[in-house]
Amino acid sequence: MANNVLVIAEQRDGVLKKVSLEMLGIGAKLAADLGGKVEAALLGSDLGALPNALAQHGAAKVYVADDPNLAVYSSELYTYTLASCIAQVEPAIVLVGATAMGKDLGPRLAARLGVGVASDCTALEIENGRLTATRPIFAGKALARVAFKGDPQLATVRPNVLPTPEPDPSLNAAVEPIPVAGQVRARVVDILSAGEGEIDVAEAEIIVSGGRGVGGPEGFAPIVQLAKTLGAAVGASRAAVDAGWIEHIHQVGQTGKTVTPNLYVACGISGAIQHLAGMKTSKVIVAVNKDPEAPIFKIANYGIVGDLFEVVPLLDKEFQALLAE
Repeated sequence: MANNVLVIAEQRDGVLKKVSLEMLGIGAKLAADLGGKVEAALLGSDLGALPNALAQHGAAKVYVADDPNLAVYSSELYTYTLASCIAQVEPAIVLVGATAMGKDLGPRLAARLGVGVASDCTALEIENGRLTATRPIFAGKALARVAFKGDPQLATVRPNVLPTPEPDPSLNAAVEPIPVAGQVRARVVDILSAGEGEIDVAEAEIIVSGGRGVGGPEGFAPIVQLAKTLGAAVGASRAAVDAGWIEHIHQVGQTGKTVTPNLYVACGISGAIQHLAGMKTSKVIVAVNKDPEAPIFKIANYGIVGDLFEVVPLLDKEFQALLAE
């Protein structure tokens, strides 16, 4: 078995997911500690220059399955194809992004390979020649450090928690085609998009969220406007989603999506424990709420006590002015 790290890169519509590049960064460090190298596997159709982009971010070799049958994610084809590749390459460590696709693919690969998987990891390191992963447990109330018994050591990595390596245009990687394995017994008929220009909260670097305090569907207008100005995703608390004011795809929290953006702006969100479980690992938290005793202020880096319908438009105006400079 080689001392290499294999990153399962993910792309959608010809664009690499940011977490794929983040995994190449940590993968290179882990591989260096093991005396190996970081490689990548990429599946899809009409992949064009994407393998070269992976090389520029550190992949020494890219294993590519470019086939029309892989144009959209297929649990069976992706699992069988990657399991076959992993069996051939024999990496010490396999990393998968903890995205919607990765959360389905990671456990399937683990079952196929007969190994365990550490899910939603926020830190990875080598100790005594083996991988140790750190992952949140009990809705983020504690962190567990876990080790692996079998090989390869398989982990899914939470987006936005690790740095992205700077690309080096001078880097090139060997590209090795891999065959598509398995058969299709279920196929994707249609994919319902969240809407043109929508940013997935799970991978956004900036999120502007609204809660019960927005008062209704129309109350999200200033939230959406501020998000547009900042190039951010629109998030929501469970209360706003349950009330039918916004779709579930925007929900952040224990029963929604766990996020780790660089900036999280919570507007009219009191800070119930279920919501905090999904966003408290944000790097900077700004809270806007009329209630000075709202629990959200206990974890916020910056707090504004005031009516969101007055404060958010003022923030938007100031950000527009700053961004125009």
